Amino acid sequence: MKKIICVLLCLVIAAFPLCLSGCGSSGGYEGEINVYNWGEYISNGDDDTLDVIEEFEKRYNIKVNYTNFETNEELYNILSNSNSSYDVIIPSDYMVSKLREEGMLEKIDFENIPNYKYIMDRYKTSSYDPTGEYSIAYTTCVVALGYNAKVLGHDDVTGFKDLWDEKNAGKILMFNNSRDAMAISMQLCDPKINPGAETFTRDDIDRATEKLVSQKPLLKKYVMDQVFTEMEGSQAGIAPYYAGDIYTMMDNNPDLDYCLPEEGSNLFVDAMCIPTCCQNKEYAEIFINFMCDPEIALANAEYIGYGTPNSGAYEMLDEEVRNCELIYPPEEYLNKCYTFSNIPSDVYVYMQEKFVKACSSSAEITDMGEEDNSSDIIYTIIVCILLAVIIIATITMLTMNIVRAVKNRGRIHKL
Repeated sequence: MKKIICVLLCLVIAAFPLCLSGCGSSGGYEGEINVYNWGEYISNGDDDTLDVIEEFEKRYNIKVNYTNFETNEELYNILSNSNSSYDVIIPSDYMVSKLREEGMLEKIDFENIPNYKYIMDRYKTSSYDPTGEYSIAYTTCVVALGYNAKVLGHDDVTGFKDLWDEKNAGKILMFNNSRDAMAISMQLCDPKINPGAETFTRDDIDRATEKLVSQKPLLKKYVMDQVFTEMEGSQAGIAPYYAGDIYTMMDNNPDLDYCLPEEGSNLFVDAMCIPTCCQNKEYAEIFINFMCDPEIALANAEYIGYGTPNSGAYEMLDEEVRNCELIYPPEEYLNKCYTFSNIPSDVYVYMQEKFVKACSSSAEITDMGEEDNSSDIIYTIIVCILLAVIIIATITMLTMNIVRAVKNRGRIHKL
């Protein structure tokens, strides 16, 4: 009998560490997934927020290898040209469309995503994913206008047209990326061009470029992240930017206000997807379902500052945030907005090239078929000045050498 008890005790003692390893998050992982997301785009535990990755690992005993990308194009290049594999990615709408069209996304098994029921109907299907089979919305936002009435000297801001108003000259900031800047310009062309179209003609891009060229003399500068320093420090008066970021800037500078452009705007969506290079689709869907949990979606929405498409999370937001039209515009305004679609690569490259020219003094005005040769004139003047300086310097040196030679010859005679 004693031997039996000793054997049982030994078995219990041997099993005890195994029991501990299966509890909490301190033991060995059963598996892992690779998640690729934008930087600063998930609640990470800072300032007493929920650490979402840590919470997932604790709940499911699955390790998350979490890395960041800076642009949709970087994400695309990594997926296309490297051996890296990711289980969950979070691209923007037009990149979802591109990846889907090129067969680089897996269909999601929604039986494994019960929390999908919390996604608002508006965001379940879209132009970038018409059947809604390849993506689940993560965040939403519109492009709005932030402005400082004290810097501008007035508060009469109603839309994107104010970015071309001469009374705001020298106080205007503009997007330093082709897609957002061209989209705003297209809306102001006459006739208007639809920035959400699946393709544009080169003539459309040329007209939008001409509009940007006409704006350049009024600008203070083109910006991206520098917009925070400029607007929070009251160094500029008006800027188009992403509504969630404008909300943050307003929190840091009480002189700032916002405007939903009367022309309508870009409603953009970043969405969770499973790429075809995925190594563990089961765990990927567990992660996506976890991210759709209202409490998790709430933590992410509060941390990021963008809108959440999750109805459960939305209901738990502070009333002040829920009622903020900057973050959650009314339906009638959203109906005026457009969403970016994928456009052919050659057209996209052409748009980037024209934007670079619009930002430079050598921008071409193509509607008349003529080039702006002001840069050539400036170049010629600079060359002439340099040549004149060289000639004068050469003559001066020759004169000094002659003088020295004469003086030295006199010394030799004296000796």
